[in-house]
Amino acid sequence: MPGLVYSSDSDDIYGTSHSRLFGRERPIHQVLGGGRVADVLLWRNRNVSAALLGVMTVIWFLFEVVEYNFVTLLCHASITTMLVIFIWRMVAEIFGLTPPRIPEFILDDSTFRDVASTVHKKFNRFLSKLIDSACGKDLPFFILAIVSLYILSVIGTYFSFLNLLYLGFLCLETLPFLYEKFEDDVDHLAGKVSREIKRSYRKFEAQFLNKIPRGPVKDKKIR
Repeated sequence: MPGLVYSSDSDDIYGTSHSRLFGRERPIHQVLGGGRVADVLLWRNRNVSAALLGVMTVIWFLFEVVEYNFVTLLCHASITTMLVIFIWRMVAEIFGLTPPRIPEFILDDSTFRDVASTVHKKFNRFLSKLIDSACGKDLPFFILAIVSLYILSVIGTYFSFLNLLYLGFLCLETLPFLYEKFEDDVDHLAGKVSREIKRSYRKFEAQFLNKIPRGPVKDKKIR
């Protein structure tokens, strides 16, 4: 409607020019957990990140392209590893070389605790947000979740679980790194899109949702 002014439109235009994506206040490294997992996702340790990406790519290639069986691949990989260690050990004893040592990061359980803790916190936060929106506390997020889940279900009909898992891993390995590198540009663009969506939703709410008749709200008696 012409001439109709919606609340906080001026704030959307003149304010929040430096707002961060999803309203975060902490650096992206702390949002991702601030530990070794965040270092890997943001490529702070390029060797580990590249090795992890290479291993996942090889696994995806063997299962999806070569169509290797999981049990067969696991047995062959174990046999190859044991033979390499055995031969290395024998050669080291004969020629007086350094015997093989298992890297400490394989035996260190702090990495697994960091991963489990990060996944647990993110999943609980997402699940709590999903339940709150389903209870009507956040209608825009509820609609966005329904649309996103439907799109994901459609995508799932065209991709196998492993392909979808590998695609998600690629996103985890690339999107946080790219976002940190182009943080200001992404935040600026996301802020403009977010303000436009909020403005459109307020117009829709004022023109349609607020006109839906509702029954009288009864005040609860405090005993």
